[in-house]
Amino acid sequence: MELKDKKILLGISGGIAAYKCCELVRLYKKSGAEVKVIMTPSALNFVSPVTLSALSGNEVMINMFPETNAELSETVETKTWHIYTGLWADVFVIAPATANTIAKIVHGIGDNFLTTTVLSARCPVIISPAMDEDMYLNEATSRNVSELKELGYWVIEPESGELASGLSGIGRLPEPETIFNETVKLLNGVKKDLEGKKILITAGPTYEPIDSVRFIGNYSSGKMGFALAKAASQRGAEVMLISGPTLLKTPRNVSRIDINTAAEMFEAVKGHLDGVDAVIMSAAVADFKPKDIKSEKIKKTESNLTIETEKTADILEYLGKNKKDYKLVGFALETRNESEYAIDKLKRKNLDLIVVNNPKIKGAGFGTDTNVITIIDKELKTESFDKMTKFEAANKILDRI
Repeated sequence: MELKDKKILLGISGGIAAYKCCELVRLYKKSGAEVKVIMTPSALNFVSPVTLSALSGNEVMINMFPETNAELSETVETKTWHIYTGLWADVFVIAPATANTIAKIVHGIGDNFLTTTVLSARCPVIISPAMDEDMYLNEATSRNVSELKELGYWVIEPESGELASGLSGIGRLPEPETIFNETVKLLNGVKKDLEGKKILITAGPTYEPIDSVRFIGNYSSGKMGFALAKAASQRGAEVMLISGPTLLKTPRNVSRIDINTAAEMFEAVKGHLDGVDAVIMSAAVADFKPKDIKSEKIKKTESNLTIETEKTADILEYLGKNKKDYKLVGFALETRNESEYAIDKLKRKNLDLIVVNNPKIKGAGFGTDTNVITIIDKELKTESFDKMTKFEAANKILDRI
């Protein structure tokens, strides 16, 4: 009874793999969950709502509004059912998710009951794409699936095998047992243990200007910090995210301040320390900045370019020296002697935890969706993890906090 008393909303869009959802509903019910089903109108071509209603024990939701005058009574009851439905669920599972439904979710289009409910859902959303290989590998679909991950949706990758077209390739909906197991995994990892807590998180790089068009920067994508913000928010925290330049979307229910330079990040951090319970400094803040910033573009015709630099303010050091009641977490990106350098940084900067990774390790580099981390606390208790998604790594860090 892994899902006892859990509330699962299952969204089914119009793909041939919709037939597998009958077994998925049965697995959820057998595990003790209450299940409600939303179908898109096109999904009706592949599976019967009568079957899904009988299996779930609840009425299947399809349309936002009555379609014919015959369905209208003399008195009209108005309720925002998509809002109530979105608030009801502990998790919203969309399987199969067609290319069309995925595109609508990414772009915020709510033209049916399913996509409108996605917009109002506050719970974690699992999306399981299923379509023919050519559709899945299409550049537009690939971009949309990547966007789903950046927006904070939990994506179950499709499997390879025989497809409805008769061709063989990637695009198959995973078996119901796989989707069920991913649901259990997500729900077991989603806690509300940070309700009432305020967490300040920094993310991304800083850009230190050389002239009006050039800067000193680094390769940080901000993905780790954004994953931390998403995870902390899902666990009930009030999250302030201070981010350097990045193309990532702000996680839901997270407040965000955008900065460019280390000095701007320093001021933003100092201005938001009141009442915080934890500060997580995952940003890759520049260590040096040019002493003299040119107001105009430096021309290539000049014989040589020499840039004299000075150190930027050490934000982490400041936080450690002025620490009050908050937990302070730093990051150490090291390409050699990781633990040795990290422990030195932990002690010098008065940290409660330090998270160490090496970008040379496969799956832990800049811009990836995965990470390989080691967490060390001030008692020097060390815990290392195998490769995992940055969202999973974020939850490991929050567990230790």
